[in-house]
Amino acid sequence: MSESLNKEKVIEALKEVYDPEIPVNIVDLGLIYEVEIDNGEVDVKMTLTAAGCGMGPYIAQQAEWAISELEEVEDVNVDIVFEPPWDPEKITEDGKKLLGID
Repeated sequence: MSESLNKEKVIEALKEVYDPEIPVNIVDLGLIYEVEIDNGEVDVKMTLTAAGCGMGPYIAQQAEWAISELEEVEDVNVDIVFEPPWDPEKITEDGKKLLGID
């Protein structure tokens, strides 16, 4: 019997998704703003490091695929938002270590 779907599982799945231009996953980059789960439907609000990032649709698709691999996921919706704007302060401590930022 599997454990029920929760935010932590979704975040762990999203840690497998990387911005192709930066060797850090989208969670540690601080790109994930919100994860909501309702009866197997997962809604994610995420941003990009730059509003004009051409990789946005690719990254959102990778995030959707990673989440849909989880048991109990019925549907996934990934919205790219730009409010609040991303800034380097959103990078986690792990992300900063990977990027060599102190």
